[in-house]
Amino acid sequence: MIAKNPQRIGVLTSGGDAPGLNAVIRAVVKTAVNLGYEVLGIEDGFEGLIGETKYRVLTNNDVRGLLPAGGTILGTTNKGHFGGKRVIGSEDDPYLEAKANAERLGMRGLITIGGEGTQAIALEFAKLGMSIVGVPKTIDNDLPGTDRTFGFDTALLVATDAIDRLHTTAASHDRVMVLEVMGRHVGWIALHAGIAGGSDVILIPEIPFDSNIVAERILERERSGSAFSIVVVSEGAFPKGGQPLYANRGRLGGVGFMLTDQLAELTGKDCRCVVLGHLQRGGSPTPYDRLLSTRYGAAAVNAIHNGISGEMVALRAQEIVTVPLEEATGHIKTIRPHNDMIRTARGMGVSFGD
Repeated sequence: MIAKNPQRIGVLTSGGDAPGLNAVIRAVVKTAVNLGYEVLGIEDGFEGLIGETKYRVLTNNDVRGLLPAGGTILGTTNKGHFGGKRVIGSEDDPYLEAKANAERLGMRGLITIGGEGTQAIALEFAKLGMSIVGVPKTIDNDLPGTDRTFGFDTALLVATDAIDRLHTTAASHDRVMVLEVMGRHVGWIALHAGIAGGSDVILIPEIPFDSNIVAERILERERSGSAFSIVVVSEGAFPKGGQPLYANRGRLGGVGFMLTDQLAELTGKDCRCVVLGHLQRGGSPTPYDRLLSTRYGAAAVNAIHNGISGEMVALRAQEIVTVPLEEATGHIKTIRPHNDMIRTARGMGVSFGD
């Protein structure tokens, strides 16, 4: 039974977009409405709580058809007023302004959907006494505190499909195909897709590489009768003794093209580079991401309904739980050098360039 004057729950999406954002919003709305809440969709991330607030009431009709839709109907920003370390006591503290606006809007709690940066901002609000629950999102799967973030499975599917397609053209022309995938500080996409796609070389930020070793692996394959090779490289991977490459305007990228030129010179083979870029962020989420997003959205509403705050919903051993926001902030989840997937790949002859 829906109350005549329902309490309100706010929801926002922040940081980079990822497949499954709309599925979370849909689950939040449907679950909250069934519990008697009115849902306020805050637009443009935390920025929607600054100045003249930007929000809209979301009903079941507003989220119809959102489950397979990519992007976010609420819009998103990367930190904005909330970028950088908070200066406590500042006259222009955006956190205090946003908290006051949230209270004025009568929100019982706020659900923040985003990655490490988003949850770090949420933690600051929790310290101010604001009722807040996070939902983990990043295609990189680098958010600590949870086994899996939504968006990762879709990005993995896109990258693996690209490898499958590159196999046929590489084999037809005896080429070396270098595929650069997303992964600023971690190599989860490259590692998973590289293994799933049968790549010969996988280069990730956690293991600095030597181009000569990569070239030798390619020539070794040629001597054994395989005249083509597939190399998957994270955008944040870098050579031993070097640093990650920034293509332009401070944006990470370019390692794929650099490596391609080096391998062409070292091997004498025809080498080509493909950069997937934002293709990994767009489009419809996979069934797994739709399911995980739905579970996260419903769990976030139930957490607020049960008085839980300052926590993030998380996947632990296939169960949805809540963990303190402190566990999801301050660092990222990297790949350990002796991770079982690293061992599996090495055992199958995959080179990590080390």
